[in-house]
Amino acid sequence: MQKNIKRIHDFKLPTAILGACLLENHSQMIAACMDGIYRIDIESKKYDRISQHDSYASSAVSLTEHQAFVTAGYDGKLKWFSASDNALVRQVKAHDFWSWDMAASKDQRWIASVTGQYLPGDYKYTPAQETEPSVKILDAASGAVVHSLSHVPSVQSVAFSHNSKWIAAGNLMGQVRVWDVSTGEQISMFESKDFTSWGIIKSHCYLGGIFAMEFSPDDQHLIICGMGDMRDPMAGNGKQLWQRWDWQSSKLILQTNDKQSGEGLMEALVLHPSGTSFLMGGRLRGGEWNAALFDLASGERIGTIKSGYRITQMLFNDQDKLIVVGGQGQPSKSDEGKFPDFGRVESYEIND
Repeated sequence: MQKNIKRIHDFKLPTAILGACLLENHSQMIAACMDGIYRIDIESKKYDRISQHDSYASSAVSLTEHQAFVTAGYDGKLKWFSASDNALVRQVKAHDFWSWDMAASKDQRWIASVTGQYLPGDYKYTPAQETEPSVKILDAASGAVVHSLSHVPSVQSVAFSHNSKWIAAGNLMGQVRVWDVSTGEQISMFESKDFTSWGIIKSHCYLGGIFAMEFSPDDQHLIICGMGDMRDPMAGNGKQLWQRWDWQSSKLILQTNDKQSGEGLMEALVLHPSGTSFLMGGRLRGGEWNAALFDLASGERIGTIKSGYRITQMLFNDQDKLIVVGGQGQPSKSDEGKFPDFGRVESYEIND
């Protein structure tokens, strides 16, 4: 059954939002933006810039059990803040390079961050080996690094299972590795060639990869998304692609129906609170939507959004309203020498 996805609320922030999380009462949000970290009251549209990283802030997660939230940035740092007064509690230099993505385990014991710089390793542009561990798992309470895990750089997405026992990370080559969180032991690895984005042309200008992932509600499958292959890696016109894998047997189960897909890089995934569907969102290069709702069992597309801007994260609040964030390009300065606001926050209702 097709769903009606209706925008009910929207406003702007000064710069693009790369990641976000909802705080405990779900009326406030932390936004990781190009120019810093913002705390937002969603309903009133009021916000304050409360801190910053040495480069772009890239991710944010809420730790309600610890009355805290954590942000990550392209400076390779993770920062813990008090949720009550925004005070900086600690910071950890987790990576020498950027933190591409960060996640918190559902039991809030662990934080994971992923990094890596793509550098050509040979004349075929195969990625060079990592120069630092691509995946770090940290104790959420103390900030101590408990596991440093190896992958092929760059690693652009990370997710914990719902039972908090496993962690998965995906890279630019469509390779996924899964580890046991408690021991750090790698327990699975699979590769999808559909996310390489090289087509017949290979170059140092590489645009491939798995940009978001989520475990299915029963933790048996892993949903991954990004962009399908294309002839010219600079064109950005690969298929809007998700795939669902049985990660324990390395078996592909379902993927985007070609007739229901346009073109563009997909960067965000979120499960519907009902556990029966999921949303994928990102950029629109060609087609009619840049976010869509899919039935989890059949993979059929059952609703769409055409936001008019790049979607970087999607969240559900405690009233099952969808929160969508991102950025609308990077505009030129006005005659007064100022940039117009280009960060976007929207709320949607999903109905039959």
